[in-house]
Amino acid sequence: MQEENYNKVIHPQAIIEPGAKVGNNVTIGPWTYIGNDVVIGDDCVIHSHVVIKGPTEIGKGNRVFQFATLGEECQDLKYNNEPTKLIIGDNNTFRECCTVHRGTIQDEGITRIGSNNLFMAYTHVAHDCVVGDNCILANNASIAGHVHVGNHAIIGGMAGVHQFCKIGEHAFIAATSTVLRDVPPYVMASGNPAGPFGLNSEGLKRRGFDKDAITAVKRSYRLLYRKGLTLDNAVEEITTQYGQFPEVQRFLEFIKHSDRGLAR
Repeated sequence: MQEENYNKVIHPQAIIEPGAKVGNNVTIGPWTYIGNDVVIGDDCVIHSHVVIKGPTEIGKGNRVFQFATLGEECQDLKYNNEPTKLIIGDNNTFRECCTVHRGTIQDEGITRIGSNNLFMAYTHVAHDCVVGDNCILANNASIAGHVHVGNHAIIGGMAGVHQFCKIGEHAFIAATSTVLRDVPPYVMASGNPAGPFGLNSEGLKRRGFDKDAITAVKRSYRLLYRKGLTLDNAVEEITTQYGQFPEVQRFLEFIKHSDRGLAR
């Protein structure tokens, strides 16, 4: 049996704490727990056996499958029950047993998830991570604390990303890879530790990148990885030859702001 109230469909065996705020047209299945300081936007579907703790803000149209846990306190041993947050955008899918933890005060105190992402079964997003829009984490992929993932990035099954690493937009991380350094935009990386093995050209084509822009990015990739140049010399050559392309500018900005160094 289900209880219908204000366009909500909440199973009577779900536990909704008094401090939670649930939007319109939300479905919550049996044996799911929604804690205090949780805000769930309109049109979300929360299946059975889900745990969502706060402070957590969830946007509209998200789907959360059974045994997923969102907004739990993190596994960082420095965490001391500070009131950190998880903020999630719209239209994300969190599949079975996915875990996403809140932030820590050692960073901004917030784990951020954008919109239109797919987190497949058993994926893990640790404290203080920032995931952009339209990303895919395949089964068992895990990103450690403070990792930043750009828009349209794909992280393959069982891949692991070391803490503080950055994955650029439209990058592709192959299955079972171990990422210990930053992976620039558009780059495909594979191995243990992960290194570059080409450009995500097909992905760029599918997403409507201009042919000339793709060519400029390809040639920038070769200057960085295939010509034996130092990093500074590669950046200088890329800037001189292809810096007029916005896509290459984003490639260069990522390189210039890499803290852990590039996967090379």
